[in-house]
Amino acid sequence: MANIIKLFIIVIVASSWLYFLTKFAPSIDESEEVNLRFPNSLDELKHLSEILKKYYEKNCFFVILLFCSAYLYKQSFMIPGSALLNLLAGAIFGTWLALPIVCLLTAVGASVCFLISKNFGKDILEKFFPDRVRRLQTKVMANSGRLLYFLLFLRIFPVTPNWFINVASPIAGVPLPLFFITVLVGLLPYNLVCVQAGEVLSTLSAVSDLLTPTVLINLTIAATLFLVPTFISKEQRRHTS
Repeated sequence: MANIIKLFIIVIVASSWLYFLTKFAPSIDESEEVNLRFPNSLDELKHLSEILKKYYEKNCFFVILLFCSAYLYKQSFMIPGSALLNLLAGAIFGTWLALPIVCLLTAVGASVCFLISKNFGKDILEKFFPDRVRRLQTKVMANSGRLLYFLLFLRIFPVTPNWFINVASPIAGVPLPLFFITVLVGLLPYNLVCVQAGEVLSTLSAVSDLLTPTVLINLTIAATLFLVPTFISKEQRRHTS
């Protein structure tokens, strides 16, 4: 019960901070009522990007603070929509500023999710996802000598949901520093695709346009490259045993 109360307080504080930012946003046009909220569709995203571009010209600090807060909120509490925020970052900041921002926010937000799960989520995961947690634990143990490459592969190859890796990693015994690094590096290709698409936001008709066959092939190749050290390690042990 005490853990539930603590988690509830964390959610309330984080939600209140976001509400404060949006409620008391600086004015950019007194004749226009501005509604700042999470985008749930591509059309809403385009509209929000236009508003924030105006903000960014006059209140760049506020836009960065609001974007970072919203991104961390989504990542920390496993709220869907990070792809839309990646697009938004590309539209507002441009690819080469947006990329380090979203990569860092992804890693920090996922690490907060990791810590929340570690402190509050163990019983819930073992109750509702016992088989999946057990499989991840087995794979982590089997790849303990090459865990870095294994976790990078999981991040780059879009098979295992990222939200599940985030919440199950502490239960499976993944160290937080290694977890942070693999999120930061492993999701870089996907984040790059998103922020680049954000620069041409007006030409997109659906978020699914991001995952074209070419993009998926490139992600598969990148993920396969991270497995090479694993195969080399296996061969070395086989020849030396």
